[in-house]
Amino acid sequence: MGNTSCRLTMKDFAVLEVMLGRRRAFADPMARMIEEKLSNAIVVPNESVGPDIVTLNSRVVFCIDTGAAETRTLVQNEVRGPVGSSLSMATRRGLCMLGMAQGQTASIELADGRCESIRIEAVLYQPEAARRAARERASAGRPRPHGLTLVYSAGASIRPLGETARMRQTEGDDDPGPSAA
Repeated sequence: MGNTSCRLTMKDFAVLEVMLGRRRAFADPMARMIEEKLSNAIVVPNESVGPDIVTLNSRVVFCIDTGAAETRTLVQNEVRGPVGSSLSMATRRGLCMLGMAQGQTASIELADGRCESIRIEAVLYQPEAARRAARERASAGRPRPHGLTLVYSAGASIRPLGETARMRQTEGDDDPGPSAA
């Protein structure tokens, strides 16, 4: 793997360490790539990773060699995402992209010995940055991004949830009359 610097969150670093232990147990050839990624990584706290860094569950636009741009979500297990919209970090491409910054290019060696170049065009969504933005909005008292607000504006004949109904009484007479039959 030709990228020499990457930034991994503490969570992503821990996930890779577990993956490395499992891959070593089966003499998987990807173990060497994971070792290289971990040894060259700069580990940063989850809360302070830059919004342009590819982390687990980030939505990324990237190019392979001179091909067309592709958009994928980097996931731990490909089974969890819809077909064609995710890229597992257990693949060579996914592992390479983890920790890369927007605009960064890296090359990887494929299983057949060929090399390919991966360029990160954009990080469209990063969960850590989204959490920071949500916390900032909440601390500033701003509304949630979806714009929905719970409002109660029903008429007096409608009771709020949880309120018990009272029996309707007529003026001075508690006999409901023949209509009740």
